[in-house]
Amino acid sequence: MSSSQLLVALDRDSSVPLQQQLCDQISGSVRTGRLRPGDPVPPSRELAHQLRVSRTVVTRAYELLRANGVLTSRRGSGTRVSGAPTDMPPPARRAARAHLWPEPPLPTDAGSPLWKPWEPAPMHRPDGTYDFRHGTPALASFPVTRWRQSLTEAVSRADAVALGYGPAEGSPSLRTQISALLRRSRALDAPREHTVVTSGATQAMDILVRLLVGPDDVVIIEDPSHTVLRQIFGYSRAAVVPVGVDEEGLRVDEIDPQVRAHGLDPARVRLIYVTPSHQFPTGFIMSERRRRALLRWARAHGATVLEDDYHNEFTFAEERLASLAADPQDADVVYVGSFSKTLFPSLRIGYAVLPPHLVRPFLGVKWITDRLTPTLTQEALAEFISSGAYARHIGRMDRLYRQRRARLLEALYEHFGAGVRISGTAAGLHVLVTLGGAPDADEAAIVRAAAARDVRVYPASGYFVSRPPTEPTFLIGYAALPTARITEGVALLAAAVRDVTAR
Repeated sequence: MSSSQLLVALDRDSSVPLQQQLCDQISGSVRTGRLRPGDPVPPSRELAHQLRVSRTVVTRAYELLRANGVLTSRRGSGTRVSGAPTDMPPPARRAARAHLWPEPPLPTDAGSPLWKPWEPAPMHRPDGTYDFRHGTPALASFPVTRWRQSLTEAVSRADAVALGYGPAEGSPSLRTQISALLRRSRALDAPREHTVVTSGATQAMDILVRLLVGPDDVVIIEDPSHTVLRQIFGYSRAAVVPVGVDEEGLRVDEIDPQVRAHGLDPARVRLIYVTPSHQFPTGFIMSERRRRALLRWARAHGATVLEDDYHNEFTFAEERLASLAADPQDADVVYVGSFSKTLFPSLRIGYAVLPPHLVRPFLGVKWITDRLTPTLTQEALAEFISSGAYARHIGRMDRLYRQRRARLLEALYEHFGAGVRISGTAAGLHVLVTLGGAPDADEAAIVRAAAARDVRVYPASGYFVSRPPTEPTFLIGYAALPTARITEGVALLAAAVRDVTAR
C-alpha cells in the first residue's frame, strides 16, 4: 500500500464521529495485517483531500492513534504504523516469511527421470556459509560505481522516444555492440539485423520452442542437461528425447536410435539443443569432428540447432574453438547468449542471433509476449561495452576465476587424492566432481553432513535422465567464493564425506 492511498470508507449518515470511524478503520487494518509495522500512512492533508473531510478530522484521528501506540511519527519519515515486524499478527508473520517457489505449469509424468523437481532459486545465505552453488558469478567484484555511470549516462541522454515503447528487437546501439563482441570473441559474423535482444537467454529459448515445435514434433536435448530446459521444451507438448554426451559432446550417431527407441520418427526432429562450448553440467567441449557431424545431421533432417553459449567469455583452454553458429554449413543454427554470468543475473538481458527467415516470426512472438526489454538498461549496457568498461571487467574476472579455479582443483586433489575425478576445468564457472574414493556414500547424506558444517554442495544426479552417476557426483561452483574460503570449504566437505563413510 503506497503512502498516497489508504482504503477507508466513511459513513456520513452514522452517529459515530468521522474521526472515530477513521481511528477504528486504521486500527482494524493493523489488526488484520492489511497495514503492517513500518507501513506509511498518507500525510494528513493528502488523506483529508482523499476522504473529502477537513484536515482537522484526520489530524485528531492520527493523534489518538499515536496516543494508543498504533501510529508513530518521526521527522523526515512521516507517519507510520508502530511496532517491529515481530509485533505483526501470526498470519502476517507467516506471509512475510513465506518463499514462493515455482512449479511446472503442466502436469508431468512423475515416474519419468526426465522430469525432476523444480530447481529452487538461490536463497540468501549467512556470511559464514560456504556455498558452492554453480551459475553464480563473483557479484561482489562487479564494478557497481562504473555501472552507475553508464546508467546515469543513459538517463541523461533519454528523450521522449527512449522513454517510450522501444523496438521489440532491442536497442540498435546494444545490438551493434553485441554483434561486435560476438565477431571478436566467437568468430560469429552476427549482423545487427539478425540479432534480437531478449529478457535473458531463457526467453529466447522459450520463443524458439513456440515458433518451431508442435505437439507431434521431437526435441533433442543433451543427457545430462539442465532441468529448466527440459521444462521449457516439455511445455511445448513435443516429445523430448535425451541423447547422451561424452568427452566430445553430443553423441550424434545416437540421435536416430534414441528417437526410434521412443517410438518416434527421426524425421520429426525439429530442434536440437546443445551447449558445445561448455556442456552443462559435465563441462565437456564439443570436438570439431562432432560439430561437423551434428551440422550434417541437422541439415539432412531439416532440424534447427539451438546453441546455448552460456559461458562463452570464460575459457581457460589454450585453444579456443569458434561458436557452432560461426560456420553453420547450411544448417539452421540459432545462437543464444546472455550477460547473466559475465555481469549479473538480475540484469535480465540476453540475445539471440537468428537465421534470416526466423527473425520476423521470432519478433512476432516477442511483440505479443513482452514488447520490449527495458530500453534504458539496454542503452546503459551499450555504453558500458562501448566505453571499454565491459572488456576491462571481463579481463579482471578472467584472472580472478583462474585463481579460484586453480585453488579449487588443488584443494580437491589435496583432500580427496587420486580418487576424485573432475571434468569441466577448461571453461565456465563450475566443475563436475565425482568422489570415486567414496563409492558407497549417498549423495543426499553427504549434502546433509556438509550442511551441518555450513557447506552447501549440489548433487549432479538430478541432471541425468538415463545412466545417472553410480558414485557421489556434485556440481561445484567456485566463482563467488574467495580462494581462502574455497580452501576452508573443501576441507569441511572432506570432513563431511569422512563422517558419512565412517558410519
